[in-house]
Amino acid sequence: MKKSLRLLAMTGLAAALALAAGAAADETSAKKTNIVFILVDDLGWTDLGCFGSKFYETPNIDRLCAQGMKFTDAYSACTVCSPTRASVLTGQYPARLHITDWIAGHERPKAKLRIPDWQKHLPLETMNIARALKSAGYATASIGKWHLGGPEFWPDKQGFDLNVAGCDKGQPPSYFSPYKIPTLPDGPQGEFLSDRLTTEAVKFITENKERPFFLYLPHYAVHTPLMAKPGVIAKYKARADPSAPQHNATYAGLIESVDDSVGVLLRTLDELKIADHTLIIFTSDNGGLMLPARDPVTCNAPLRAGKGSAYEGGVRVPLIVKWPGVTRPGSVCHTPVISADYFPTMLDALGVADDPKHIVDGESIVPLLKQTGPLRRDAIYWHYPHYHPGGATPYSAVREGDWRLVEFFEDNHVELYNLKDDIGETTDLAQKMPEKAAALRQKLHDWRKSVGAQLPTPNPDYDPNAPAEPKQKSPRQQKAESELLLRIAEES
Repeated sequence: MKKSLRLLAMTGLAAALALAAGAAADETSAKKTNIVFILVDDLGWTDLGCFGSKFYETPNIDRLCAQGMKFTDAYSACTVCSPTRASVLTGQYPARLHITDWIAGHERPKAKLRIPDWQKHLPLETMNIARALKSAGYATASIGKWHLGGPEFWPDKQGFDLNVAGCDKGQPPSYFSPYKIPTLPDGPQGEFLSDRLTTEAVKFITENKERPFFLYLPHYAVHTPLMAKPGVIAKYKARADPSAPQHNATYAGLIESVDDSVGVLLRTLDELKIADHTLIIFTSDNGGLMLPARDPVTCNAPLRAGKGSAYEGGVRVPLIVKWPGVTRPGSVCHTPVISADYFPTMLDALGVADDPKHIVDGESIVPLLKQTGPLRRDAIYWHYPHYHPGGATPYSAVREGDWRLVEFFEDNHVELYNLKDDIGETTDLAQKMPEKAAALRQKLHDWRKSVGAQLPTPNPDYDPNAPAEPKQKSPRQQKAESELLLRIAEES
């Protein structure tokens, strides 16, 4: 009798435990997924340890990579920042938005071509990820660089509940407080900007840990002016090899500040016990800066050129996605993806519906993250009808499979590369493979027509003897200003 009662009690206890476990599982599954989107400014394809750097130290980002999926063939929507940011937020190609250069862009009044009258802000009427998620009950914050128009177009006008440090500035006046950023109160003298943005991000996450949230964290780093903490600079200077491809100690310090930020965010999510239902996307807005020519800020090798160019170095960027329970730790994906894909991916991952009137050019990469199948599309595109000191003259480009074709508007010639065999774009195959080049060129023209891309036009004021660039601060002047700001910070 006692044995039977004991068995009954044990059975009841087991049932109760099973019910409790089931309830806990239901509670976990019922929690809505949070999103942390980290966008680094000017971070090159090989600027991370997990993407091949032997000089920059990025242990926290490397850990994130080991916990999620690494994309080897991820691309920014443009070779410069503002268009990519607009594409990330809206899921549309810059060509459709007519936001095709950094705001406010370069002026070349005597160049061979006249650039189109392009859009210099993110339109309020265009659906973006913040508005879509806010309508679904998400808390939304933009903490960091905005660079998509003046005050009437800042994040708080675009669906974000919170805007910290977002304004029309494309780079910070200083990485040390006082920052002179109108939407960021100055911190203690000498406070570092990447640290401050991280503190603000942690505060937002902590305050919203009980509800779903979307954190858009576009760091100002690693954009110029090159500035970093003196102790970190000294660490990298001690082992820098001037003959190595990557050796700039101050730039390394900026990268480390982003890595520190990622480490703090990962620890915060763990400590708050919300890491298991937080999707993290980490990427860059364009390729690494290869100016000044005599001693480039970084090196994107084996890719050709860098930020502001028509080639792979200008648009291929690192991408890491960690989606607990979905992405297999340490997995690698070689399928080409682009900035316009993030909008539909986030909505798909969260089960949030888009405005049916909103046109989306990107494609959800959820099948890649789940490893359940390929994408439907067969090509991705770029359109930059502008001039840039990084080397770009007005161009469009398409990648289909292993093939990349670039069409240059000044003389209408095309270049064709097989990226599988020639990742450095050293051998132009357009003349050897005219049929392939013609087919891709037609595909590119059809795409431009479908998105309403603006084209440059012949410039009646063209002067072949005019300087290639307008008067602007030289890299030497920019470096001198950065060093002066750094000395002021060290002395304070």
